[in-house]
Amino acid sequence: MALGGVLASDSGSNLIVIDIAVMDGDWGTDVRKDVIDRVFHALCKALGVNAPNPGWWVNFRIIEEGSWGAYGSVVSIETLMKSGVFTPEKAKAIRAKLAAQS
Repeated sequence: MALGGVLASDSGSNLIVIDIAVMDGDWGTDVRKDVIDRVFHALCKALGVNAPNPGWWVNFRIIEEGSWGAYGSVVSIETLMKSGVFTPEKAKAIRAKLAAQS
């Protein structure tokens, strides 16, 4: 990573890079923005500062269905929905989002 043409490691800047990777589902722009805002807020609180540093980066990546592996196999959002981890309303929204993408 480079900032202004200088390698981040050589810049002397206060750098933090957080990469949030989620399974494909109901992640509208408003939800992604809220997650990123909350991460910045939590960082400020944890570090005792009033505002995020320009060298702090938060990436929000959505991994499409069939592209997530764990425990030695491919993991599906459908498996998680069958586990009962989501409310029925959220599971319905996820299925609708995935169906619209197909």
